Amino acid sequence: MMLKSVTESFATLIHGLKVGHLADGVIQRSKRMILDTLGVGFLGTSTEVFHKASQYSKIYSSNISSTIWGQPDFRLPPTYAAFVNSVAIHSMDFDDTWHPATHPSGAVLPVLIALSEALPQRPKFSGLDLLLAFNVGIEVQGRLMHFSKEASDIPKRFHPPSVVGTLGSAAAASKFLGLSLTECREALAIAVSYAGAPMANAATQTKPLHMGNAARHGIEASFLAMMGLQGNKQILDLETGFGAFYTNYSPKVLPSLDSHAWLLDQQDVAFKRFPAHLATHWVADAAASVRKHLVGLDRALMPADHIERIVLRVPDVPYVNRPFPDTEHEARHSFQYVACAMLLDGGITVPSFHLQQINRPQVRELLRKVELEHPWDNLPNFNTLYSEMSVTLQGGATFTERSDTFYGHWRKPLSQEDLQEKFRANASKTLSCHTAESLIKTVEKLEDLEDCSVLTTLLKGPSPPEASKLSSM
Repeated sequence: MMLKSVTESFATLIHGLKVGHLADGVIQRSKRMILDTLGVGFLGTSTEVFHKASQYSKIYSSNISSTIWGQPDFRLPPTYAAFVNSVAIHSMDFDDTWHPATHPSGAVLPVLIALSEALPQRPKFSGLDLLLAFNVGIEVQGRLMHFSKEASDIPKRFHPPSVVGTLGSAAAASKFLGLSLTECREALAIAVSYAGAPMANAATQTKPLHMGNAARHGIEASFLAMMGLQGNKQILDLETGFGAFYTNYSPKVLPSLDSHAWLLDQQDVAFKRFPAHLATHWVADAAASVRKHLVGLDRALMPADHIERIVLRVPDVPYVNRPFPDTEHEARHSFQYVACAMLLDGGITVPSFHLQQINRPQVRELLRKVELEHPWDNLPNFNTLYSEMSVTLQGGATFTERSDTFYGHWRKPLSQEDLQEKFRANASKTLSCHTAESLIKTVEKLEDLEDCSVLTTLLKGPSPPEASKLSSM
């Protein structure tokens, strides 16, 4: 019997997985991911990059349309609704993070919600249909990243959501749309030619487009596969195929469906408590611990001139080494800024990245005192990295604290209560309290939902009179 190719085994996985394959642990973890992703998506509708992307997408209006989350009067074709909602999710770098390193949910969830709303389906798409397709999209991303040691580290060349996210989107859409095994394979092949975005655009307004494009291109790849478009049948096997994105690509045929074990069951995701690059969360944790020493010296206001020197011992991650950030996007990707903001304020929140906060004289003065060191054992890997901070005061007193795991990391996961509080805070500017609570309850019981239109109705947000009331709050 002829062995399957890697590509064929992926197509078999996408086509063959059924609701009965879903493990309880996977269902529970993925529901947490869905709730968190919806919340950061609602919050992201307030950002400048979201408004630019949505204005651009309006030129593609058509009769078949899907909701832009929290915008009841704004609808787009499903491809562009997924694009815009995915841009919102990643617009503040507030979305979930996995290991190997990527943001797994943002390229997948908007695709499924847009398709469930726009396409006629008899019977209707159920919550289990959505959970299955969502987890197929997550699984494909994880399996691909496990084919490369390079993918385990914080990226240097390509932004992972633009690579594996595009194939995760295509896989999820293919599953949801019921594509044949051959069509699933072709969708993956087409998606590879859509994939990729350079890390040089990190810390700019363009970075969220990487997530939006991954969602949009995955849908397009699936639609084109349905129309019979063909690609290389061994796209995932070849160095000149998906291997073009990784220097040490070593693909393997996936196990049979009978022995399938979900990666999400083995490796949870990290949920962020503030909107910035994940590596900065270790820095914030260490800075909060140092600050307790300084407040204990009756310096609760933390005047910067009491501090002589700040040393951060962090991994060598060039695009998060930004000594003097000038924009909110640069500040979200700055070890130095997050450390100084935590020392001064005792916490990092959404407003911490507003320009008036970044440009405070105390912040700029403190930034000049920060030095970075890169210990040999502190590797750029979200599973192993640590942050150590030493603050030396005038007079020579030095306080040092280290963070190996912050609250929200997969080793120290957010409680369900705190995850829900994050969702409420993120959705509060867009949704009424009643709608937000209804969404929490709907996601909590998603596997029991018979018709996904219940979910999409809630995602539309308030009616126009209610919207004007919310905007005045």
